[in-house]
Amino acid sequence: MIQRIQSIFLALSAACFGSLFGFPFASSSATNNGVFSDQLYNLHDHTIFLVLTGLGVALSLAAIFLFKNRVLQIRLVIFSIIAYVSLIASAILIFMNLQLPESLEVSDQAGIYLPFVGLVFSALAIRSINKDEKLVQSMDRLR
Repeated sequence: MIQRIQSIFLALSAACFGSLFGFPFASSSATNNGVFSDQLYNLHDHTIFLVLTGLGVALSLAAIFLFKNRVLQIRLVIFSIIAYVSLIASAILIFMNLQLPESLEVSDQAGIYLPFVGLVFSALAIRSINKDEKLVQSMDRLR
């Protein structure tokens, strides 16, 4: 009963990470040498994106099954948040350092917003885990 809501938040966070494999960050109007050779800017354009996304999915899913050890669960979710922030920062830095021609129009896609949604779900999971920890501590005081 205690674990239910944070499991949902952690599963949604893992789903946000996992759906990045299908949704690109941005798309372009024409092909270009380099990142937009397939007209998409997605996880497959850089190895660090794949590593951070795989790490984030693994951490979020592992945290679901550690409901008996809430302190470790919180730590894993914090590492998942660090993976989200690192993914966002690296995607922005790599995109800003690209030498794109002026005529190339780039439009954002759903994948650019998914890490922010996943951050919210991870923060809600931490909040719920902390509530459960306080509830368990208050019950221990009553004994």
